[in-house]
Amino acid sequence: MTWVLDCDGVIWLAEEPIPGAADAVSDLRAWGERVVFITNNSFPARADHLAKLARMGMATADEDLITSAGAVATLLEPGERALVLGGPGLFEALGARQIEAIEPGTRQREGAINAVVVGFDLKFDFARLAAALTALRAGARLIASNDDATFPTSAGLLPGAGSFVAAVARAGGVEPTIAGKPYPAMVELVRNRVGTVDVVVGDRPSTDGELAARLGATFALVLTGVTPPGHGPVTPPPSIEAADLASLVDLVLAER
Repeated sequence: MTWVLDCDGVIWLAEEPIPGAADAVSDLRAWGERVVFITNNSFPARADHLAKLARMGMATADEDLITSAGAVATLLEPGERALVLGGPGLFEALGARQIEAIEPGTRQREGAINAVVVGFDLKFDFARLAAALTALRAGARLIASNDDATFPTSAGLLPGAGSFVAAVARAGGVEPTIAGKPYPAMVELVRNRVGTVDVVVGDRPSTDGELAARLGATFALVLTGVTPPGHGPVTPPPSIEAADLASLVDLVLAER
């Protein structure tokens, strides 16, 4: 079986590992399960994602990490030019596809901007919003890493990439094409990289649950991230729910 595990809210809360997650991943692997990590967080470079997993006791191969930055890159063609409001992960993924990624405010050669790409952006300010608006008004399309309004941390919810995307979309009067979970670009990326997925584990039904539905996989909900204990009805409803990843894996493996 192949398990696809969300990261934020399932494996970690920002820089804090969720207790039991590393042991749960180890148990799955001991049973011969393939474990793939997936994240809508486009900010870090791949090496940083992989180093974080290793540091938390879940070292994984590069091919078993899927990010929204990679999904963004599939929505542009080699040779296109993109104005990027985001972090190193987006610049890395776009560069690997031979897309010219431009930082707002830097000197650039003459030529049209084909797309404005927006992810989680720690530098977001009026000047960057104005640069995005200018490019959109000149005909660039808007591509977003994801539309998650928030992301979970040990200190509570913080603004996510979707908050930045909403500001750019409103200013430009355009609808974004969204790359990450649960949208088509990410679905196709998972299918191409992984093949058949049996279980998707996540903390946000609107992204992880919908991704599971579109992949024809079981949706397992954990309550260590966005969805709290004692929540009401969620859509789509999970097939399995547990307090955390460790409890979920124990429950599934006990039935074997």
